[in-house]
Amino acid sequence: MIKTKVTEMLGCKYPIISGTMANISNPEFVAAVSNAGACAVLASANYKTPDELREAIKKTQSLTDKPFAVNINLFPAMMPQEKLELYVGATLDEGAKIIETSGHKAPADLVPKFRDGGAIWIHKCAGVRYAKTAASLGADMITVVGYENGGATGTLDIGTLVMTPCVVDAIDVPVIAGGGITDGRGIAAALALGAEGVIMGTRMMATQECPIHDNLKQAFVQAQETDTHLVMRSIRNTHRVWRNKAAEKIIELESKKAPLEEIIQVASGQNALKMYREGEIDAGMVSCGQGIGLIKDIPTAKELLDRIMEEAESVINRLKTTF
Repeated sequence: MIKTKVTEMLGCKYPIISGTMANISNPEFVAAVSNAGACAVLASANYKTPDELREAIKKTQSLTDKPFAVNINLFPAMMPQEKLELYVGATLDEGAKIIETSGHKAPADLVPKFRDGGAIWIHKCAGVRYAKTAASLGADMITVVGYENGGATGTLDIGTLVMTPCVVDAIDVPVIAGGGITDGRGIAAALALGAEGVIMGTRMMATQECPIHDNLKQAFVQAQETDTHLVMRSIRNTHRVWRNKAAEKIIELESKKAPLEEIIQVASGQNALKMYREGEIDAGMVSCGQGIGLIKDIPTAKELLDRIMEEAESVINRLKTTF
């Protein structure tokens, strides 16, 4: 069994964080993934009020006694920034003691609440200087994602293979690596680069418990590593997404320097919900990493996590005996 600072500090079986996904990371999915051995993350952006988040945390706690985190989203377009303290308060009041933050910058003003509430604070970012800032503010762990990552990629365009050791070398807190990590080989590689764990989002979408339509899961199984696009770079909100008609439309609009409103209309979360709930796979934009090319089946979360950790251990043992 692979033990790292991530498993020790968070109390999860495996050194794997299941990435936060809007409209997907709900109590049922989070509980299923945490029960399977990872530390899953409840998406606070799914809830319009702190009280709704409070109820979601209670629901998750009723479904699992395993560790899970709550993501506090720092992107103004995703969360009402004036209510962030209330969301943090609701999280801590309900006894959820692992908080992940993600956004343009580390939330210095929220750090006292994290500390007073006894929370483990994980900050997710996409570059060395952002990681150093969060670590200097007292982050207990840093999640860093490379260019292969699905969703927000930042603007540096540095791959996971380089980004991970750069951050490991720059800070003194445990690093969780993400971007293209899809199987046990990727986990072994991340550990070799100095990470204490990994974050996986795209691969977790192609599991039986993930609350998205089977049409989309089957499309992921059929996809190649080339089937992603970077979109919304023109509006300084670069995302890697699955290549479908909606993504192609966004690229076309950006090439024509279309107004922001036209781009947002195609990229809206409501369009994504049509994909997730109704199976209209070209209806909207879905965040997706290059690791999609390594997805070949749709197992349960437990089957997936057990399998990839067995593979990771096998890779590590093979390297030990080879060299």
